[in-house]
This record gives sequence, C-alpha cells and structure tokens, in this order.
Amino acid sequence: MTGITFVALGLLLLREAAAQGLDLLNRRHVQAHADHVPDAFREVMDADTYRKSTTYTLAKSRFGSLSSAWEFVVLLGVLFSGLLPWAWHSWLHAAGDTIWTSALGLFALGIVLGLPELPLDWWSQFRLEERFGFNTSTQRTWWLDRLKGLALGALLGIPLLTLLLWLVHRAGASWWIWGWAALTLFQGILMVLAPIVIMPLFNKFQPLPDGPLRDRLLALAERTGFQTRGIEIMDGSRRSRHANAFFTGFGRFRRIILFDTLVAQLAEPEIEAVLAHEIGHFRRRHVLKLLGSSVVLSFVGFALIAWLAREPWFFTAFGFQEPSVPVALLLFTLLSPAVTFWFSPLSNALSRRFEYQADAFATHAVGAPAPLIAALRKLYEKNLGNLTPHPLYSTFHYSHPTLLERERAMKALPSLPATQP
Repeated sequence: MTGITFVALGLLLLREAAAQGLDLLNRRHVQAHADHVPDAFREVMDADTYRKSTTYTLAKSRFGSLSSAWEFVVLLGVLFSGLLPWAWHSWLHAAGDTIWTSALGLFALGIVLGLPELPLDWWSQFRLEERFGFNTSTQRTWWLDRLKGLALGALLGIPLLTLLLWLVHRAGASWWIWGWAALTLFQGILMVLAPIVIMPLFNKFQPLPDGPLRDRLLALAERTGFQTRGIEIMDGSRRSRHANAFFTGFGRFRRIILFDTLVAQLAEPEIEAVLAHEIGHFRRRHVLKLLGSSVVLSFVGFALIAWLAREPWFFTAFGFQEPSVPVALLLFTLLSPAVTFWFSPLSNALSRRFEYQADAFATHAVGAPAPLIAALRKLYEKNLGNLTPHPLYSTFHYSHPTLLERERAMKALPSLPATQP
C-alpha cells in the first residue's frame, strides 16, 4: 500500500466515524427528550404521537447507521481488495478498449456497485416505513420504479459518458472544460424535459379541480407575480403518506405540483401558505443561485478529475497500472464523499438561509405567520418529524431549520398586509 492509499483510507475512516458519531449523538439527544413532550411542542403533537415520532426517529437512525456501515465495508472492499482494477481490465480485455466500451463499462460498474444498497432500500420501504404506516407502495410498483430508473439511466447516462470520453480524445488537455460545458448543457435540457417526459413515467398528474382551493392558489400566484401554466395534483399517495409541494418547469411551462397527500392533510389557507413558501424560493431566485453553485462546483470537480487523471500515483494507489480518464471518473465518484461530507455544514447553512427567506416571503404573501406555522406543525405531526435533533447533527444533515427555529423567525417578522412582496 502506498502513502496515498493510507491517506484515502484515513479520509474514508474519518468520514464514517464522524457520521456514526453524529448518529449516536442525535439518538442520545432524542432519547433524552423522549419521556415527555417538550413545552415548546405541546401544541404540535400529543403525547402518543410524540412517543411514536421519537420511536420512528430512533428506528430510522439505527437503520441509517447500519446502512452506512454496510456501504462503508462494501466501499473498502471495492477500493482496496484489487477487485475494481480486475473488473475493469477484464471488461476491456473482453469487450475492447474503445470509447463506447469504456462508457458502457462505467455504467455497468455503477449498476453493480449499487446492488448492495438494493436490499437496504427494500427494507426501508417495506419494513421500516411500513411499520410506521407510511408505506403505500406495492412490490410491483417498487420494482417497476427501479427498472424504469435503470432503463432511464442507461438511455441518458451511456450517451453522456460516451460524449465525455469522446471529448477526451478530441479536445486533448482541455477536454474537462468541454466536458463540464456538455454536462451543464445536459442538466439544463434535463430540467426542461423532466416534468414533460420523465416525471409522468413514475407518477400521474391531474389538474386541480375548479373550486375555492384552485381560485385561492391562482390568486396567490397572480399577486406574487408567479406565472404558471396550471396547478396539478400528483399521486404521491401511491408510494407514501408523506406530503410535499413544488413547482417545476420554466417560463410558460412552469407548473405548480401538489401531492394529493398534502391536499388531504392541510386546510386551504395552509396549502396556500406552503405554496407561497415555494413561490418564495422562485421569487428570491434560490433555484438559480443553487444551480449556479452547482455549475461552479462541477467546474471544480472536472478540474480535479483532469489533474488526477494525469497523476500515476493516483491510479497505482488503487491497483491500476496506468492513468485513464474513465478510471479517474470512477475513483473520483467513489472517493469524493469522504471530502464533500465536511463541507455539508456550509451547503446546509446556505439552504437554511434560503428557507428562512422563503418563510418570510410566505408570511408576507398571506399576511400572517399563522397559516404556514399551522401547516408545518401538521406536516411534522403527520410525518412524525424529529422535533428535538441535536444541533451538531442538524448542522451536518438538515438542509432546513428545525420547526422551532422557523416558528421563532416567522413570529419575529414585522406584520405586513397580504400584498405582493
């Protein structure tokens, strides 16, 4: 083993130890508050629901820790057993070393490396979520989703990988700039096509029927300057009882999507407030800002891959004999979480800032904080949300502020009439 091998192993071990430690810290923090409902949440959950929420949180955390440990062991085996270079060279020897076969090999390896997670995903859906009454999916639906995802991944992923590797051969040392540009363009096209072509493969969408709710939501969209093609109901209850709302598409193709579970669980003023929150993300340009951040980070990622692809020590550390851009892509994908994990507090801090801004927008749009607070409380109750996460755990894992933090921020806002923000 080389020095680089030990560095990589150390980074992976440190990341896993930190993740397991945070999970344990959070479980102990939740257990410390499990005997009775904290005073701040007596209006959110009754005692029985609170006990169920803490049991759900602890069960998810234990399962998450077990899943993380299993995936960590698999990753160590893949990276340091010699299996990866053996599989790669065996594939190229059998299929030939061409752009097409390299792209197909990368895709196939991605599928194989994801197989150990499949039983965990199944258990989470049909044992853990089922135990707490959230699962509504059937075995047929669950397996069809995975087959559709596999087919879609092959249809989109293999041509994209082929294009990237073709650019390596055609563009020389500057391949990574062209590759980054191609990926950015691909993601932009996908964002436009996804609600039209991809999402209907997995869910059914129906226009929100005429009535007071539709009138209320269209009036909200008009007074907040949010142009939309329509409001649709998605059959989220086909897979889970969890609820959500979002908008999708661009320009005149923009649509508001409500989970049917959300419509069933919330009153009309509360649904209006939730939608106002989502519109707040749009009006405050959070989507564009996050997209811009993603573009910059992917640029940095491509630059790092291009640098590593020229360094023989990077490949010999994992059993490969010579530099190769396809192998560099694969190794970077497997190793990067060990580094990006430590930057998650920064990304979460930015996301939480955006959530506060969207909450403020919604509060001003509907004229008071009460409707959104009521909606959030109901969603926490229905989803058995964790009301008492450890602060350090939420720093690393929560992209949204806690319920108490959001309530305090909204109540501190100056009262404004329900006008266009």
